[in-house]
Amino acid sequence: MAEQTDGRLEVAVHTFLAHARHARGLSEQTLRAYANDLEQLVAFAAARGVDDIARLDLEVLRDWLWDADQRGLARSTIARRSSSVRAFTRWASETGATATDAGVRLRAPKGGSHLPRVVSTDQVRVLLDGLGARAATDDPGALRDLAVVELLYAAAIRVSELVGIDVTDVDRGRLTVRVLGKGGKERVVPFGVPARDALERWLEHGRAALAARSEEPTGPALFLGDRGGRLGVRSAYRIVARLLADLPGEGPSGPHTFRHTAATHLLDGGADLRAVQELLGHASLGTTQIYTHVSSARLREVYRTAHPRA
Repeated sequence: MAEQTDGRLEVAVHTFLAHARHARGLSEQTLRAYANDLEQLVAFAAARGVDDIARLDLEVLRDWLWDADQRGLARSTIARRSSSVRAFTRWASETGATATDAGVRLRAPKGGSHLPRVVSTDQVRVLLDGLGARAATDDPGALRDLAVVELLYAAAIRVSELVGIDVTDVDRGRLTVRVLGKGGKERVVPFGVPARDALERWLEHGRAALAARSEEPTGPALFLGDRGGRLGVRSAYRIVARLLADLPGEGPSGPHTFRHTAATHLLDGGADLRAVQELLGHASLGTTQIYTHVSSARLREVYRTAHPRA
């Protein structure tokens, strides 16, 4: 029989630990590691407005490991954290506490991968030019993919925010989009003219073609999947992963790469850190400060390769 919780993440963790102690025969050392890791996950998630197990998603888990990496925790510690949380989310899925296993694709950062992946401005340009060439044929999938990437990069939004956007959330006149972020917090973020143009072409020439493939009413979703329903997180991830696979560089190849890239390029261009914090929807300025480290790292890399006495 499934073990029940009241939905709170903290309660679910305590229930899992009790299950692990009595049903799995784990060593005391392993149980202590589970407890320590998951209690820290609860605190991390709570600081980001996530206290319900149903809202614990892959993005939160990745951010948790990434935060540990940035604070200099040992690779062995981060790998253990990854293992602990995968055991927890697998249990949550198997017992019906969650609809899906949020940690099934979670992987600890690889050795030496201390910073989030950032795509160069030239690489972004090449990628978008390629998408633009495909979209010029008015293929509905290509029009959608171009609009998705343009908006991810222009507005620096999370993939969960992207797929939740409705058509009425976009103000093409004011070049803004309303998104629902972590903790149910709504914010309005700007985007540029190229993103507006891509959105207009998608709405005028692509969306209706994909909507026609659905056997049910499409609803208000801005972006649609190949079958005509609202575009899902996994589908958006696949779209971006295919594109980034062709670019040089190591690290994650999902939609979050464009969020990292946009934030870094903004700071490189002289944007104020607090303005970037507001754009990203970060509750803490400390979370945004990672991008200053990224910019500094790029600068050091350029210095080492370009300066004759580096």
